[in-house]
Amino acid sequence: MSVVIPVHNAPAHLRKCLERLSASVEPGDEILVVDDGSTDETPDVARSFPVRLLTTGGRCGPAVARNLGARAASGDILFFIDADVLVRDDTVDQVRADFAEDPSLDALMGSYDDSPGSGDFLSQYKNLMHHFVHQRSRREACTFWSGCGAIRREVFLEHEGFDESYDRPAIEDIELGYRLFQSGRKMILDADIQVKHLKKWTFLGLLKSDVLDRGIPWTELILRDRRMPNDLNLQLSQRVSVALSFILVALALAGTLYYGGYFLTPLFALLFLMLGRFWGEAVSIRESKRGLVWTALIAVAITAMSLANHMEGMILPLWLGYGLLLVHHRYEYESERRKRYVRQVTAIVIAVVVALTVVYLPTNLFLYGVLLVLVALIVLNTQFYLFLAAKQNRTFAMAAVPFHILYLLYSGLSFAAGLTRYYLFRSQPRAAGRPLGRPSGQ
Repeated sequence: MSVVIPVHNAPAHLRKCLERLSASVEPGDEILVVDDGSTDETPDVARSFPVRLLTTGGRCGPAVARNLGARAASGDILFFIDADVLVRDDTVDQVRADFAEDPSLDALMGSYDDSPGSGDFLSQYKNLMHHFVHQRSRREACTFWSGCGAIRREVFLEHEGFDESYDRPAIEDIELGYRLFQSGRKMILDADIQVKHLKKWTFLGLLKSDVLDRGIPWTELILRDRRMPNDLNLQLSQRVSVALSFILVALALAGTLYYGGYFLTPLFALLFLMLGRFWGEAVSIRESKRGLVWTALIAVAITAMSLANHMEGMILPLWLGYGLLLVHHRYEYESERRKRYVRQVTAIVIAVVVALTVVYLPTNLFLYGVLLVLVALIVLNTQFYLFLAAKQNRTFAMAAVPFHILYLLYSGLSFAAGLTRYYLFRSQPRAAGRPLGRPSGQ
């Protein structure tokens, strides 16, 4: 077994990763750390463990780094993991057992576990979504994942490894998986192989990764290969959910225009961005206070425009929500008793908002459509929300709904952007026959 770990400027995560991994491998296994142009103490951390340290000679991207590791590896099985991943004590043995039990198996992948390393809302939400999707997918896989994935070395080299034209963390693993699937290679998703993800997600980082690094390139890959498997993030239920999210926004915009509330869309978009930045992330106290001030200013602007446009029904729910934000920041993480207090306050706020909605519902026909589509979205994704509620709590699951709808929206926009880019520029996600690179140093 050869474990290959690409890394760039991640000394703290790499140290934790290697501590776990060193206790998991057996004599005869090897660990190869491929430094991708780090400018900090990352190489020194690698040298403090019994590993082989390779270097790309500069910032080349994880595809190049993994290919270098694969070329230098001596094991029959290549096990790829990321530097911000912690294996379990039996992870390497599970991978080894899968290949030993099935000689026809060419590649496998696992998933993140249900206890992410970063405790903030966005990181918990993102990693739990990944866990949920992988755990509910078919065992017979049609793609590959390099965050925790293994492949027979001879198969990897025969298929020329990862596409090095992806010079950032993107879909190079998915693209390799598509080529493996098309050539008839056997791949599985072993749901029992789970690793902990340490990454701390930020709101803007989440958008950039999901849209630019994954959504658009993945669309181009689908168009190139003319296939959209009904699995993982591409399940039929998710495609329908994307369509419903656009209908939801269209109805909301139509109501906004019909009732003359032109200020609603930009101001509420700003409000959501502020909440995503200062509530969803684990920010410092100083940043948190600044976020509360900016959120209050936006709420004041919405209040003023609501009064000017005779939309007084929006004011009370808005400020109740802001009060809930203050309570959340002050008490949410201090004790279990105060967590219960926050949940009780949240329930009261929701009850008041629902009551006000019922009062104003007969005067706003567009609201019927919005609520109907929203209910359909929630029903379609009930299992996901129930999973979040079971792993965290009901408040967490409710808070995840708008972020999930946002995810569906920018997934649809990513598909449209990828479609346009593909047919306008006829871009090819992979340059055929691109050779694997070679290590530039050890």
